[in-house]
Amino acid sequence: MPGSQRNDNFIDKTFTIVADALLRIIPTTGRGREAFIYYRDGMSAQSGGEYAEALRNYYEAMRLETDPYDRSYVLYNIGLIHAGSGEHARALEYYFQALERNSSLPQALNNIAVICHYRGEQAINQGDFETPEARSSRAALYWGQAILLAPDNYVEAQNWLGRTGRLGD
Repeated sequence: MPGSQRNDNFIDKTFTIVADALLRIIPTTGRGREAFIYYRDGMSAQSGGEYAEALRNYYEAMRLETDPYDRSYVLYNIGLIHAGSGEHARALEYYFQALERNSSLPQALNNIAVICHYRGEQAINQGDFETPEARSSRAALYWGQAILLAPDNYVEAQNWLGRTGRLGD
């Protein structure tokens, strides 16, 4: 078994152990506990590349979970799956829904920026030289917000902002 696969298995097993311990010690309602179990199972399926199974678990977690903060992470993970399969419009919908419930989610802001930047690059490749500027400006806006929330993360985004003269916008 390659080293990276062993590490992934170790991380998955560690997450499961920690999640199970949290379920026992954190006071939650039966419904909240059940939602967390579906969320945990969704994360496990997602990390194993079983995206349809992950989505089934996340949707069930959304049906049960009432806490907006917890729902934001479920929505974010659903967005990740859609982004990974190239469904950027759907991914954006879920990232924005996550941010509506939790505005302090820098990873959602970063992923929105990545999609905006990618779409700008696509426009250039298709010979459209007007659209990319608007998309780059949107990417800069979202990366700027993500960096404010997590200043030590997103170094590549900070470098891009600096190279393009958008740092501090």
